[in-house]
Amino acid sequence: LAKSSEVGTVKSIGDGIAVVEGLEHAAYGEILMFDNGIKGMVQDLRRNETGCILFDNADDISAGSKVARTGKTAGVPVGDAFLGRVVDALGRPIDGGDAIPADGYRPVEEPAPGIIDRQSVDTPMETGLLSIDAMFPIGRGQRELIIGDRQTGKTAIALDAMLNQKGKNVICVYVAIGQKASSVAQLVENLRKRDAMDYCVVVSATAGETLSCDAMQYTIVVSATASDVASLQYIAPYAGCAMAEYYMHKGRDVLIVYDDLSKHAIAYRAMSLLLERAPGREAYPGDVFYLHSRLLERSAHLSDKLGGGSMTALPIVETQAGDVSAYIPTNIISITDGQIFLESDLFFAGQRPAVNVGLSVSRVGGAAQTKATKKATGSLRLDLAQYREMEVFTQFSSDLDEETKNQLAYGQSLMYILRQGRS
Repeated sequence: LAKSSEVGTVKSIGDGIAVVEGLEHAAYGEILMFDNGIKGMVQDLRRNETGCILFDNADDISAGSKVARTGKTAGVPVGDAFLGRVVDALGRPIDGGDAIPADGYRPVEEPAPGIIDRQSVDTPMETGLLSIDAMFPIGRGQRELIIGDRQTGKTAIALDAMLNQKGKNVICVYVAIGQKASSVAQLVENLRKRDAMDYCVVVSATAGETLSCDAMQYTIVVSATASDVASLQYIAPYAGCAMAEYYMHKGRDVLIVYDDLSKHAIAYRAMSLLLERAPGREAYPGDVFYLHSRLLERSAHLSDKLGGGSMTALPIVETQAGDVSAYIPTNIISITDGQIFLESDLFFAGQRPAVNVGLSVSRVGGAAQTKATKKATGSLRLDLAQYREMEVFTQFSSDLDEETKNQLAYGQSLMYILRQGRS
């Protein structure tokens, strides 16, 4: 049991939540240590008891078990050795490889950089996708939401953006929240096939001489699958963000993908209801907006005084029947600097990536585009919007004038040009 001046007793336990008595000075977010070595985190402070979420199987904990304060907040190990590895939300390797030596620890919850500590977003973060880079450019330090129904290519866009960073001195962090383990394994295999997660093998040439390979390791995968407890799914994006911040504060550029924040909100809702917090709209707790705002606000382009590093975030949100006005989607749209909306009808019609020109936007816009790209694609978005409007208006009409036919043909050509296969 951890040494502490304050030791409490478990009053009740169930569903990954422990209610503890006797810890009068426990702080929100503090790590507690149970007598069997399992760790938990304080998430609810009441007058005579403390609500705690557990990060491991709690079969060995029962009412009456002892629990001690550690005085520490939740942290995750960080370091260059994590590149090319798959870890869980606590930074433990789950890819069958060796233990990962850490260069240090970073708290999973960290205040976002202030206005003085930031500089404007003006450097492109190319995704390699023409429809996005031409019309909705993403800058280093931006937060661009990828939103759409299930199976419309949201993860594919994020994966292509990560693969496009090969050789560009950009670190990528992919956070899987509530995904099937098989889906995460398939994504990791795709990254490995394309040299994003190569293990660096040391080859012995002759006795006494070693030759290390120059592997392209630039990706970390943080996984909290659907079979993991809600507390691990809750902390996973914050852990991934802490790993990304380690590189950002070293002056590096980082791209982080949160896949997806809808499942993150659902995990937080389950956790909050088990902690007996008051439910609000759609049973989400009242602070569900703050849940995502304090995560996404940590993305920034730091000032030159702080090294000039950046963290670009691509959060993913799943909609139901294209409803972007639902609770969680509208929350995250208001936090981010633009959204790429993927439309089911376009996807099933063979237009991939299925980007809806009307509902997609980048609030950084041309500031993160080169002058040549801006000049070449200046009217593209407007031309496509006019084509989509005309297509709807004329789909029931057979008698069209020549000018309208030409505009439709031109729009169809633009749509065809923007079709792009997977990387």
